[in-house]
Amino acid sequence: MERCAEKMPRERIILEGVEKLCDSELISVVLGSGSSRKSVFELANELSLLLKRSEKMPSLDDLVKVSGLGMVKACQVLACLELSSRFLLGGRGAPVTTPSDLVPQLAFLKNQGQEHMVCVCLNGANRVVGVHTLTVGLANQTQIHPREAFHWAIHDKAVAVIFAHNHPSGTLQASPEDLCTTQKLVEAGRILDIPVLDHLIISHEGWGSLKSSHPQYFGLPR
Repeated sequence: MERCAEKMPRERIILEGVEKLCDSELISVVLGSGSSRKSVFELANELSLLLKRSEKMPSLDDLVKVSGLGMVKACQVLACLELSSRFLLGGRGAPVTTPSDLVPQLAFLKNQGQEHMVCVCLNGANRVVGVHTLTVGLANQTQIHPREAFHWAIHDKAVAVIFAHNHPSGTLQASPEDLCTTQKLVEAGRILDIPVLDHLIISHEGWGSLKSSHPQYFGLPR
């Protein structure tokens, strides 16, 4: 059983800072207490193992299979995971200077079972002003019309945008459809004077930048 320190987790947060806690300790703080069958630390260790072994975001059904967890605590854990993926993985106030600066905010894409296409809107200081899902489960991304793709960019008064989508298969290689979509979006961005700075592919294997691998689609030399 993983126990990272002798002090209780909440005490360690106060004295040492939350970043010092190991995974099971963090989970134990979220759970708050154990059940009649297991201590909070036993439950936290089982959940930690489940999350490390999972290749995608666990469902509520996955979590309630942990003996002694129960529906209420499973909902707490699921809500915490979803909140983290939406807001806590990379401050929106930080300027985006390289694609890697943006990847933490797109971490929610890596475990999605369906393909999601999102538009990230940036202001004049290259700070994120919005992350908007454009499509879900669309097999052929070339069906995305620039009108829909730039809707949120116009709404947010974005100065520039970055598009991103996930590959549930794990591959980071751009498909012909990905490249066709990128070309259309870059051309539309030029007309609207909202430049497309990059198109990222996210998966559970990592991430890739189409601007780096296919610069010619962004008007750059190879």
